[in-house]
Amino acid sequence: MKITDLLKKDGIAIGAKVADQNGAIDKLIELHDEAGNLKDAAEFKKAILAREAKGSTAIGMGIAVPHGKSSAVSKAGVSAMTVPAGIDYKSLDGNPSNLFFMIAAPDTAADTHLEVLSKLMTLLMDQNFSKKLVEAKSADEFLSIIDAKEEEKNKEEAARKKSSSAPAPAAKKAVKLVGVTACPTGIAHTFMAAEALELKAKELGIDIKVEKDGSGGAKDVLTSAEIAEADAVIVACDKNIEMGRFDGKSVLITSTKEAIHSPETLIEKASKGNAPVYHHTGTVSKASDESNESIGRKAYKHLMNGVSHMLPFVIGGGILIAIAFLLDDYSIDPGNFGSNTPVAAWFKSIGGAAFGFMLPILAGFIAQSIADRPGLAVGFVGGYLASTGATFANPGGDVPSAFLGALVAGFLGGYIVLGLRKACDKLPAALEGIKPVLIYPLVGTLLIGIVMCLINPIVGALNAWISGVLTGMSSGSIIALGALLGAMMATDMGGPLNKAAYVFGTAALANQNETGYMIMAAVMVGGMVPPIAIALATIIFKNKFTEAERKSGPVNFIMGLCFITEGAIPFAAADPARVIPSLLVGSGVAGALSMAFGCTLMAPHGGIFVFPVVGNVGMYLVALLIGSVVGCALLGLLKKNVREA
Repeated sequence: MKITDLLKKDGIAIGAKVADQNGAIDKLIELHDEAGNLKDAAEFKKAILAREAKGSTAIGMGIAVPHGKSSAVSKAGVSAMTVPAGIDYKSLDGNPSNLFFMIAAPDTAADTHLEVLSKLMTLLMDQNFSKKLVEAKSADEFLSIIDAKEEEKNKEEAARKKSSSAPAPAAKKAVKLVGVTACPTGIAHTFMAAEALELKAKELGIDIKVEKDGSGGAKDVLTSAEIAEADAVIVACDKNIEMGRFDGKSVLITSTKEAIHSPETLIEKASKGNAPVYHHTGTVSKASDESNESIGRKAYKHLMNGVSHMLPFVIGGGILIAIAFLLDDYSIDPGNFGSNTPVAAWFKSIGGAAFGFMLPILAGFIAQSIADRPGLAVGFVGGYLASTGATFANPGGDVPSAFLGALVAGFLGGYIVLGLRKACDKLPAALEGIKPVLIYPLVGTLLIGIVMCLINPIVGALNAWISGVLTGMSSGSIIALGALLGAMMATDMGGPLNKAAYVFGTAALANQNETGYMIMAAVMVGGMVPPIAIALATIIFKNKFTEAERKSGPVNFIMGLCFITEGAIPFAAADPARVIPSLLVGSGVAGALSMAFGCTLMAPHGGIFVFPVVGNVGMYLVALLIGSVVGCALLGLLKKNVREA
């Protein structure tokens, strides 16, 4: 299959007139639609914008390669466009982009399609080739340039294979490198980074083999022998790959961006022995570029691993407990509310059992994220001791340190196990087998037990103080807190600020008091507003949105009602300066009103499906409606009219 089998004449626009990044995306999608590659253009645009949100696909050198893999694609294809004057596409090198290829791949894209697309990416690394394409006067000329270059590349590849099969002459030992490239979608940057490394290595006379971890599976997979023979490894990846195979090798960990733009620097550093020796511990392999991450970013990832595993227990247990209160009779015994009737007691017992796992699971999976499987048991025990409040004076439980204690237990448990691993490196090899089954769990559990008995009184007192402050807040302060939490949920919609507000809500929920339930309610309503406000605006202010946005907008009603804030991301990414402030204010208003109305929520998720167990549900709906209308009105006020061709 040739590249021009995927790129048709009616999918090419020569000398297109587009004003900005959003206009370029719309034009390229339109070309795909005209070529018959799409089932749903609006849905495909969401995939394109989601990829752009992870980082610009303008790789520099005047080239941009937006791409997406989606069920909205009927057949794999490429659309292309030249904009001789260039536009700002947020390029990695800061320069305007004037040559565009948009790749559309279905969820079930065949390997042959992906191979052709990877070939296109490698051709684009030749700047003379790209220059000829920009200067093309017609679609026919554009296609003929590609055909000629592809034929030339095929001949070079055949010659290379022929020469590599011939016996090598005796010569001085050359430096041998291996590498791996991978990007989140595995379509464009993966192959461009590999091509950049291979071209520069050839120019420098250095032998290199690069494994491409693409969406159709890994290509040119490195063998254990090749890794063993290599002098160094270059890992240019933007996603997780298996790193254990490089244990003990000199490994240079970087990104696809660096490989594309600075291949010579990377190759020289690796070939001169300046790459650090990599020691696999079972945790670094989770993120190939982890060595470049800040301490805060690493801590955030560990925390999110714990929270994501904890949520099913909180959701299931919280809803069952809420149902128990809904079915119970308060007048029988106010002090035993939730368990007065047999049916209510049954729901509360099961819900309480699920809810009781929350803190051990949180701590256990934070520790596992840090120290892999050996950390799980140690963190789990630490989280349990935080929930019981064990102390030296009363090991059975005295001062529960709750959510904060479980956080501490998770991080300490993980780093205790890492410390044990380092200490055990000096043990004889004969004892290697008993480390994970005896030393780590026994010594780790003992140490976390000592630590938790020491800190439970301190963290428990701090937790009690925070709970007291929240409970004692004035009505004005509690409303301001609701506004802040609601606004945070809309600020980055799934990013760190959104997650910080959500974690605060689940932590407050763990206290199982009225204030905690109010906080959780404010957090959820703040997260429901953005998609609903977007959906309303696409209906009321049609001239503010493109045709594709108007078609996809109403779907956000469903996403918002299900508490899926991320439904607003494509719209925010297209116009962040106007959309995000509008949604932030709308969510802030909803959060403040939820607090003012005294609405409560015992479950950390569920959207409209948990409304039957929301306290003061009528006014909660009012808060949601007002916040959504405010966000919608601001979108209508701030967004500019869209001019469509």
